[in-house]
Amino acid sequence: MCVVCGCAGDGSQVSIEGHGHAHPANPYSPAARRAKPASRAAEPVVADHAHVSVDPASGDLHFGAGAARVSVPGMSQARAIRLETDILGENDRIAARNRQHFASHGVTAFNFVSSPGSGKTTLLCATIEALKGRAPGLPVSVIEGDQQTAFDADRIRATGAPAIQVNTGKGCHLDAPMVAEAFTRLHRHDHGAARSLLFIENVGNLVCPAMWDLGEAAKVAILSVTEGEDKPLKYPDMFAASRVMLVNKVDLLPYLKFDVERCIDFARRVNPDIEVIRVSATTGEGMDEWLAWIAARMQPALAQSAAQPVHTS
Repeated sequence: MCVVCGCAGDGSQVSIEGHGHAHPANPYSPAARRAKPASRAAEPVVADHAHVSVDPASGDLHFGAGAARVSVPGMSQARAIRLETDILGENDRIAARNRQHFASHGVTAFNFVSSPGSGKTTLLCATIEALKGRAPGLPVSVIEGDQQTAFDADRIRATGAPAIQVNTGKGCHLDAPMVAEAFTRLHRHDHGAARSLLFIENVGNLVCPAMWDLGEAAKVAILSVTEGEDKPLKYPDMFAASRVMLVNKVDLLPYLKFDVERCIDFARRVNPDIEVIRVSATTGEGMDEWLAWIAARMQPALAQSAAQPVHTS
């Protein structure tokens, strides 16, 4: 697991509580995962097999059955919890600073998360183009996350929106310090400016980005109809952490065996309050509803501009 790799960076112990997630009681939520054990000092070092659950009927193995919900060779569950708490606690400290920084610049940030190939970048380009007609004076910028290449940032720049590529190397997600560094290079630092939008396109991965707060206003999960409708149950942390799920590429539904209602039901099993919007970047279906969702989470200036529908050709 990516977070079980060391301390917070300065050797200090970082206390971390739930950070305001809407569903802290949800066992899949990031806040629930980060909760400290009642007594850290008294935690015994358990045997390597103690966190493994075995289905007696099939013999199936579940290595996430322990308190840490992750298996690391040679590491106790207690140690894994301590490391995760320290690392995510330091990240959350910087994420809170990002959030304050965004607010001081009038920036509303959304974190796009999905598996590779879901159509994140195409949908993001379509969103930027639609916003040109809906709110022509609204500044929009993008932070692009991938392990390598600047292909997606180049696609964003072709729309006219400024973009910064962040390549993570072997990393499987963006973190708050990466976003902080990119923002300083991307955004004009004139406090008191008009409202603006920042889209953060995370590395394609339905696992690791779920746990990392970047300072965003909301995580936006994109799930395309070319994927399995059971993704929310297979990767529950991501959908529990997301405010909205965009069911993408709905123009392809006539050619696929994808049960949208079943997918939505699965998503709401892990996050009862998740909002769902069906969209197509190709036909424009659902774009009015998607832009209205964005507008509702910004200041009234954009909400007033958003009163006019988007017309797609």
